[in-house]
Amino acid sequence: MVAISRGNSDGAQRELLDTAAKDEVASGAGCPVRLAVFDFDGTSIRGNSPVLLCRYLVKRKMLRKSVVLRILLWGLAYSLRLPQNEAWVRGLVFTAFEGKPKAQVDEFLFRFYDEVIRERFHAQADETMRRYGSEGCVVMVVSATFEPIVLRAMEHHPFDCQISTRMRVAPDGTYTTQVDGACIEGAEKLAAIHRFADARYGAGRWVLEAAYGDHHSDRTLLSAARHAFAVDPDRPLRRTAARFGWTVLDW
Repeated sequence: MVAISRGNSDGAQRELLDTAAKDEVASGAGCPVRLAVFDFDGTSIRGNSPVLLCRYLVKRKMLRKSVVLRILLWGLAYSLRLPQNEAWVRGLVFTAFEGKPKAQVDEFLFRFYDEVIRERFHAQADETMRRYGSEGCVVMVVSATFEPIVLRAMEHHPFDCQISTRMRVAPDGTYTTQVDGACIEGAEKLAAIHRFADARYGAGRWVLEAAYGDHHSDRTLLSAARHAFAVDPDRPLRRTAARFGWTVLDW
């Protein structure tokens, strides 16, 4: 569920070196590594990438009508804040790709990002990520969306690493409709950050300097940060932000 970079391009190599340098400076100075963490959908970008992907697939007749109906019903229940199975709905979306080679599907999702998502990336998110990077923080995106979408964003925006939802690949190299591990959603975001950072830096050798989110399911993540930011928050998160004195941003 974790990726640091994609490919072996000069740009990707530079990103890895920059991140390693930040780690080394913090470690050498005896200081904890500082993480600045951003949610993706509704925070780093305008809109929801899985929803936009569904529309993209429907337009291309890549989802069966029965699947679309089930996704719509799931979305209705989600809007009513009823408990939902995140892995199940992601499996429905990936029926469009079941049995297809991973490389082929990833390229399709890269094109989807280029055509639909790229223009939706908030300039304010870009600027804020760049500022944290210049201050020596490791900048991370943590998201429930599909991993190839965030990997593509990482090629164009100033974050160092990402944790997102990965779909399982069969032994023959084709995608299944099963999530590989857990969906990176709600409290799982913070749990995934802990696993990643403890493994990479060591327990007690890192701090969550800042966290940015837009949805009430991000409360656990924001509560754990030294500095919490609610970006265009929904009503429940806005109430929580007011109660705890978190900064509310209008991006």
